Order: sequence, then C-alpha cells, then structure tokens
Amino acid sequence: MITNALSVDVEEHYHAEIFRRGAGTVSGNFLESRVERNVDRLLALFSIHSAKATFFVLGEVAAKHPQSIRRIAAEGHEVASHGDRHECVHQQSPSEFRADLRRAKQRIEDVVGTAVVGYRAPNFSIGRAQRWAYQILLEEGFLYDSSSHPIVHDRYGQPTAPRFPYEIWRQNSATLVEFPIGTARVFGWNMPIGGGGYFRLAPFAYTRWGVERVNSAEGRPVMFYLHPWELDTGQPRPPMPWRHAFRHYVGVAKQAEKLSALLSRFRFGTARDVLLSYGMSPATGRTPDESGNTRSTCAGVRSKQPATAAFNTARVSSVGFRSRPSKSALAPNPGQSETT
Repeated sequence: MITNALSVDVEEHYHAEIFRRGAGTVSGNFLESRVERNVDRLLALFSIHSAKATFFVLGEVAAKHPQSIRRIAAEGHEVASHGDRHECVHQQSPSEFRADLRRAKQRIEDVVGTAVVGYRAPNFSIGRAQRWAYQILLEEGFLYDSSSHPIVHDRYGQPTAPRFPYEIWRQNSATLVEFPIGTARVFGWNMPIGGGGYFRLAPFAYTRWGVERVNSAEGRPVMFYLHPWELDTGQPRPPMPWRHAFRHYVGVAKQAEKLSALLSRFRFGTARDVLLSYGMSPATGRTPDESGNTRSTCAGVRSKQPATAAFNTARVSSVGFRSRPSKSALAPNPGQSETT
C-alpha cells in the first residue's frame, strides 16, 4: 500500500484569507485563540488511525502555544514552517520574506529543538513572479517546499506545474524539492483531491476516488492538507458576505467524520518520510533521473543540524517520481542552473 503525505497548516481560524476578507479583520489580537484545542483533536484522530503528519506551523502560533507544538513533535509528527504571521509571499519583498522566514524558523526551532527543513507558503502564495523565494528558502536551510497547488483557482494555483515531487530549484550543489498538493488528472484537467475546502465541499466518495486513482493507476502518493479550524464547529461566525461565509464554513460539521473515513482507508505519513521512501531526498544527495536511477545532488544548505540528521535519513533507493518541470512552466532565473 502506498503511503500518502498528510499535512496540517497550523493556524487560527482568523488567519484564513476568506475569514479575513469576509470579517474585515487582519488582526487576531482581540479574537479568541482556538488552535490548541483543535490541534489536540487532530492529534487524537491521527493516533487512533496510526497516521503521521507534517504540521506546517506559524511562527507566532509556536511562540504563543509552545506546549502544543512540542506535543506534535513528541507524538512523532514532523514540524515544518508556515511562515511567521500568515503573510502572503506575493505581498512581500524578498528582504521581507527572508525576515519572515528567519523569524518563524527560529521561533519553531527554539520550541521543538530540531531543525525545520520544510516550508509551505500561506495561501500557496509562491507564484511564477515569486520564484526568487526558492533561492531564499535554500539559503535559509530548507530542503523542501509544498507551496504548489497545480489547479485552476481564483486566488492561487499553477495548473501547468508538475503534479508530483520534483526538484524545483538548484543553486550550485544545493537543491530544493517541491511536493505539490494532490490532484487527479482527468480529461486533461487537474482535479483537486488533496484536501482544503474541496474536501469539505465535495462528497467523501470524490476524494476517495481521486486518491485511489492516483495511488493505483499512477502509483504515486497524494499530498493531502487541512487546517485545525476546519473541524471546529464552535468557531465564531461574525457577519460577512454569504460567499465568504460559505467558503469558510461549508462542511465543517462533517469534517471530522470524513477525515476519520479517509484515515481509515489510506495510509498516511509525513512529507519528509514520503520523500525519503521514494528517493527524493536532497539531504542524502540523491534524486531520481528520468530513467528512475538516482544521481548525486548534495544539499549543502545551512541548518541548525546537518541535513542528514534533520531528515533522519537512511540510504534509500529510487522508486519513482520521474515528473520534471517543463521548461515553459519553470524556466530558470538568472543565476539558477536548470535541472538536467
């Protein structure tokens, strides 16, 4: 059975972009924090189903709720970064992004005591115009990114991007791997089957079909994601336009039941472990080429501990992940060596 990647974007309900737009607020200083109780509920569900996950944590959440983040790590899950204050990358300059990245990484590492090597941008906000962010991620010690959602969407998405893990950036000997959110390819279209609002909105049978299709027909893992607040039926409901309220609250009442069914049917692990098991580890210096054989890459990036220790690596063999970025979709920036 294929192990899929399970991930949680650890943020408050008021960090969600739709909530901010609908409620007209960008500050949580006067709003109730509910993230800790929601994380506890997720951890209990994951424990029941023997599932492991990568928790992409906001730096400010780690600073305010350190015990909750330590519990995540203590229960064998991976702790990664979701930025510091849930600010979209496309709204930041390169220097602002680097500062946000460093602040979040420091806060999270101070809490868990181990290196943070994975990153996901708030609202999947690294687009074609923000490709400079990959270089900064490398320089700040990250080994993989999961900010690509290859679908058509009104606020984000890169529908022509590769659907499965691939090397997205290389600078000299350092490499960064991208692990996109899961999609199923149907009649030339990428169908969103990797969680989020689509999981709440669509019948469970749709997601089950999509994950089974990718696992069985393509032999690949799916990156699935959710937020703690998506299980919280008691979260505040301030006045907001109906379209915002619908997108934020739809399916919340049945989310726990659907998630439990998903965890019962499929095997899930951390992003780090799934990448390792399929030979996509920049930490071991091995990624698969087009023929499925591995070649040396060597991460060579700064981190709080050696990259091999951060990834908890063992020597792995390459099994798949032969998807490569197209030259048109992922043309290299000046100073970047194009993947060969």
